[in-house]
Amino acid sequence: MDFGEREQGADGGHASAGAVGGRPIDAAARRNAERGGAGGVPLEAVDELLRLAGERVAIPSASAAEARGRRLLDHVTAFLVPRARSLDAPLLVLLVGPTGAGKSSLANTLAGAPLSETGVLRPTTREAVVLASPSDANALLAAGSLAGLAGVRVATGARGREGVVIVDAPDIDSIEASNRLLADRLVEAADLAVFVTSAVRYADAVPWDVLERIRARGLPLLVVVNRLPPDRADERTILDDVARLLAEAGLTAVVDVPVAVGGERSAASVPLIPVREGDLSADRSALDAQAVIPVSATLDALAASRERRRELAATALVGALRGVAPLAQDVADDLDHEAIDADALRRAAETSYADELRALIAELHAGGFLREQVLREWHDFVGADQVTQLFATGIGRVQGAVLSLFRGAPRAPVAAVREGTVQDLGSIVRVRAAEAARRAARRWSELPLGERMLAADASLWSASPEIGARVSGELEAWLGSIGDEVRAVGIRKRPLARGASIGVNAAVVGVMLAVFAHTAGVSGAEIGVATGGAYLNQKLLNAIFGEAVVIRLIEDARRRLDDLVRGAFDEDRSRFERLTPSGEVLREIAAGLRAVAVRFDRS
Repeated sequence: MDFGEREQGADGGHASAGAVGGRPIDAAARRNAERGGAGGVPLEAVDELLRLAGERVAIPSASAAEARGRRLLDHVTAFLVPRARSLDAPLLVLLVGPTGAGKSSLANTLAGAPLSETGVLRPTTREAVVLASPSDANALLAAGSLAGLAGVRVATGARGREGVVIVDAPDIDSIEASNRLLADRLVEAADLAVFVTSAVRYADAVPWDVLERIRARGLPLLVVVNRLPPDRADERTILDDVARLLAEAGLTAVVDVPVAVGGERSAASVPLIPVREGDLSADRSALDAQAVIPVSATLDALAASRERRRELAATALVGALRGVAPLAQDVADDLDHEAIDADALRRAAETSYADELRALIAELHAGGFLREQVLREWHDFVGADQVTQLFATGIGRVQGAVLSLFRGAPRAPVAAVREGTVQDLGSIVRVRAAEAARRAARRWSELPLGERMLAADASLWSASPEIGARVSGELEAWLGSIGDEVRAVGIRKRPLARGASIGVNAAVVGVMLAVFAHTAGVSGAEIGVATGGAYLNQKLLNAIFGEAVVIRLIEDARRRLDDLVRGAFDEDRSRFERLTPSGEVLREIAAGLRAVAVRFDRS
């Protein structure tokens, strides 16, 4: 049967040139085919969809949403991109069906030689077997719709049709997950599907799920019903029931015209090709060639005509573009729902860390975290009792005593006080960060997406192990910055500038301790509510530098300390944020998908 002939069917209808599988080439597809190249399809829109689908798959999500995103990416990668870039790429004809339906027997018939295993062992087809000319096989495997697929074998020693690649897919109801995944990917890559079922398997649920996907993506389709009973009445009953199921799936079956090239029917029409029980080759490895002439004649006609191949490619592309629009909308809806959850997860982490950070800063300003031993050593060092008495006799004597102390003390605990304070500060930062992480993780565990992330990374229940080392290093740098300011101010205080280095170091510790006191920067009547030790420490610094300078030193140091702990908390919180994109990002991807879907829906 020539693909371009007008062939009369059993019902007296006539086939139309340019129709495949009862599916006429519509006007949009014909325009695409005539334009050449990408067939008039906006390549930038296809590339944009590829980018958006890739970004979606990279985002953790619930299993159903993840499956939809993966299906979208597979469809764009396997079919839309290669086909949109060239209508002349080899056609991919997919033989698909349930276990034991006779799919591999049909493949052997079309190949004219044993191509796939047949038999009772389930699953019979464990890999995708490709029948193609060497050049076509290389084209699809290197950069086309079969590129990068595992479990694909190219058949040798069988006749391939130029421009037409036949793929015997793994059984779609296989007990092996890898087989089902490969079959799903091939459905996304095909230009024409030949669905093979049998009189006893046609109502199985799993194959009809695959047929629904074929219908949704607008893939041209033929249906072969194998192993029909010899009685014509029984055969008709089964074919009518298959037609009923197809109608429920939104497809119009053509029972009375068992040919693959047929009349002016709607784009959703699907011819049924009956094959009776026992219609087998002599060695029983293939179906009787006469029984499946509608399929083989269609493929032969496509191989004989470049124009016919381009028309089918254009039809498949237009159907795929329209078919992908609802899927892209569904993926966009998933992203909108996930944006709500993502915002909730981020707020939970932000709130938990913000609450603990406020509490930490308040505690640092109050100085309540310092050990009494640290303060006692410092007060002993500065001679608190003696200097308190000196204040009553004049600030000049106090300044002289302090400068003498800083210059000449034989044994000063400056290093010990500094080290103890840094240890205390690092410890309280770690404790507060650990509590913030615990609270954030508890809130995450109340949301499905957060629960999944916690299950994958249990370390989120506590602060990062690196936070201690980070804080210790930054605290030393903070103390160094205080020293730089003390030196810059002290250069104008000649006695201090000429003093030993202990003078600067002691002043640094004095400023550091003043940062943790309520009295920092207060004067006059407010002093009455301050603690004696903190008040004395600030007055000693005032005696050396002057009150205004000391207030500035303390305020600058306190601001840098607040920034330090805030940065440490931000870094620890970022572990949560790195796992959850912002709701704004998710909504941007969703909006992009909808914009592309609208363009494709109008193609």
